Amino acid sequence: MGMSQFDPSAEHRRAWNEGAKIGPKRPLTQKQIWAIRFYLDREQRVRDRALFDLAIDSKLRRCDLVELKISDLMAGTEIRNRASITQRKTGRPVQFKLAVDARNSLIAWLARRGGSPNAYVFPSREDRTKHLSTRQYARLVDEWVTSIGLQRQEYGTHSMRRTKVAMIYKATGNLRAIQILLGHSKIENAVRYLGVDIEDALSLSEQTEI
Repeated sequence: MGMSQFDPSAEHRRAWNEGAKIGPKRPLTQKQIWAIRFYLDREQRVRDRALFDLAIDSKLRRCDLVELKISDLMAGTEIRNRASITQRKTGRPVQFKLAVDARNSLIAWLARRGGSPNAYVFPSREDRTKHLSTRQYARLVDEWVTSIGLQRQEYGTHSMRRTKVAMIYKATGNLRAIQILLGHSKIENAVRYLGVDIEDALSLSEQTEI
C-alpha cells in the first residue's frame, strides 16, 4: 500500500528519490575499467570479476544479465566466443562477443561455481536455484565504482551497458552498429540512449571531408 498525496502526513514526507541523480548514468573509461579489474583481482573476488567483465562485453540490461544460464555462455567445455539471447524487454534476439578477459574470468568463476548447463551463471546467495537479483547487482556496481573513487550517483547498472557502445560510437560514429549491439528496435532509441546531441553531430561532421 502506498501513501496518498492527499494525506496530511504526506506533506513533509521526503520523496524516495530525493537527492538521486535523474537521467543517464555515465559510461566508464578504459582507465576506470582497468582500475576496477585491479581492485577485484586484488580482493580475489572471482565472481565479481566475471560479472563485471560479462556486463561490459555483453551490454545487456540487468534483467537479462542476471538471468544468463551456463548453457548461454558455454558450448561443451568451452566458453563461447559469441553468444545470443532473447531480450526479456523486447523479445528481440541480441548477440554479443566475449573478449579474452571476459572468457578467462568466466572460466575461473565457473570452475569454482560448478553446476549444470541449466543453472544460472550467477546464483543468489539465499537460494542457489535462483539467480542473483537485479537489486544485488546494482549494489555491487555501486561498490565497484566507489572502490576506485567514483561517485555512485553518477554511475549505475546502465553504466555497464553503455560503456562499450560509448567507446565504439566515439571511435566510429556508427549509430546503426550501436542499435544492433544494444538490441534497440529503432535507431532513435540508440541516439537517446547514448545521449547523442548536436555537439556530437557537429563534431562528426567536422571530421568528415568531402
